[in-house]
Amino acid sequence: AGADAVKFQKRNNKDLYTKKMFDQPYDHPNSYGATYGIHREALEFNKKQYKNLKKYAEKLKIIFFATPFDFSSVNFLEDVGVPCYKMASADLTNIPLQKYIAKTKKMIFLSTGGGDFEDIRRAYKNIRKYNKNLAILHCTASYPADVNDMNLNILNQLKKSFPKTILGLSDHENGIDAAPLAYMM
Repeated sequence: AGADAVKFQKRNNKDLYTKKMFDQPYDHPNSYGATYGIHREALEFNKKQYKNLKKYAEKLKIIFFATPFDFSSVNFLEDVGVPCYKMASADLTNIPLQKYIAKTKKMIFLSTGGGDFEDIRRAYKNIRKYNKNLAILHCTASYPADVNDMNLNILNQLKKSFPKTILGLSDHENGIDAAPLAYMM
C-alpha cells in the first residue's frame, strides 16, 4: 500500500494495571477473557510474534517499531531490535519513562495530545539531556477527531518554539484532511 513504516503498541499489563483492575470482571461481547487483564493479555503479541512481524516488515522494506507503555516493554522491544520509538500522549508527563527510552539513543516520536506547552518543553528538555534524536508530533487526544478540532495552527507555535526539531502529526482524524494540511504547514 506504499507505507514507509508500521507501528505497534507494547504493554506489560501486570506492570500497568493494579491487581484489582487486572482481575476485574470483563463482561463484554468482544472480550477475550473473563477479566480485563486476561482480555488485555490476549491482545498482546509475544516476542516470537514481534520478531516475525519485524522480519516481515523488513522483507517489505518498511520500518517496524512500537510505542512502549512501561519499562519492561522498552526492554522487550530492545530485544526485538526496533530502530525507534513512539511515545504516547499519555506519557508526555512521564519523565522516568522518557528518560529510560531516551537512553536507548534511538529516534523518539513524542506525541503531545492532552498536554500544554509547559509539558512539551519539559519533555523536550528531559529527552534531549540524553538523546538529540527527537521529533515532536502534534496530537489532538480525541478518537476520532474532527478536522475542525485538531488545531493544526499549533504547528506554527511548535516551529517557533523548537526550530531545529522535526515536527509532525499524530493523527486521529476521522477523515483524510489533517495529515496533508499538517504536511504543507
